[in-house]
Amino acid sequence: MGYKTVRGESEASFTEKRSEFIGRMCHVTDENEAVAFINRIRAENRKAAHNCYAYILRDNNITRHSDDGEPGGTAGAPILEVMLKAGITDAVCVVTRYFGGILLGAGGLVRAYSKSASVALDAAEIIRMEQADSIRAAFAYGFYGSVTAALTAVGAVIKNTEYADGVEIYADVRQKDTDGLFKKLTDVCAGNIETAVLSSGYREFPNES
Repeated sequence: MGYKTVRGESEASFTEKRSEFIGRMCHVTDENEAVAFINRIRAENRKAAHNCYAYILRDNNITRHSDDGEPGGTAGAPILEVMLKAGITDAVCVVTRYFGGILLGAGGLVRAYSKSASVALDAAEIIRMEQADSIRAAFAYGFYGSVTAALTAVGAVIKNTEYADGVEIYADVRQKDTDGLFKKLTDVCAGNIETAVLSSGYREFPNES
């Protein structure tokens, strides 16, 4: 079963009644990475009024959030809710607030922190990780078009192509498609192709939603 996450880091900001809200989203794989990112943002924004956060980890289904001094339930929980609704995991979001002198009230804070998490997520590149096989296909030049068409048809991600006496393509293919793809490749190349699964595990695919 696949899952959605974000690639790298993203950042987006806006101002609400003179308070600046800066949302930052980052891919992490465990709590140590999540805490390290939170601490880094705090260190970079020591003069900020608040550095509120939430994170979700696929391993052990961990979720954590913090209001960091804002009224209870007005910051960390709204950030977490945005992430949960988006269906992402292995990600942390930190929202930094530089107070502008005007109180927003509980409802205003919930809306501001939700918006900050949303714009940070909008700025992020969402990717899908799926159980896949990393494969190798070796064939003669004349079959290149047919082979690449078959790979494209199943949404394979071509990682590398090498040209020598023939062509070798290295690609990631969803495991549910591997057997059918190998059969198709054998057919379109009239048996003149070598295919192999090199390794298996979670691999990155473009997010389709």
